[in-house]
Amino acid sequence: MEEPTIFEKIISGDIPADIVLDGEGFLAFRDINPQAPEHVLVIPKTKIRGIHELNLLDAETLYAFMQGIRKTALHLGLEEGGYRVVFNTGKDAQQSVDYIHAHILGGRAMTWPPG
Repeated sequence: MEEPTIFEKIISGDIPADIVLDGEGFLAFRDINPQAPEHVLVIPKTKIRGIHELNLLDAETLYAFMQGIRKTALHLGLEEGGYRVVFNTGKDAQQSVDYIHAHILGGRAMTWPPG
């Protein structure tokens, strides 16, 4: 059996996190190395490794995850000024945890391309 990821340990409560929202099917918590005034990670409570495995989620779980992203952005008050949602998938994209997660970044103007 493989070692649980840091995100699984956060979900189980074995590792503390600055929780923003704990909803049905998703968990949102602050990034430990924020890249914007608001930088929150949203994860589904069901583990999948990345976007390439979204087909492994049933529609209800996928919907809960996407609603978690929406609800978190609203909770943070980012709808008026706007925000960025980022998925890093794979090593070339710098995915640091082998568990799908969305980065919500806001609270400042974003530049393009991101780098």
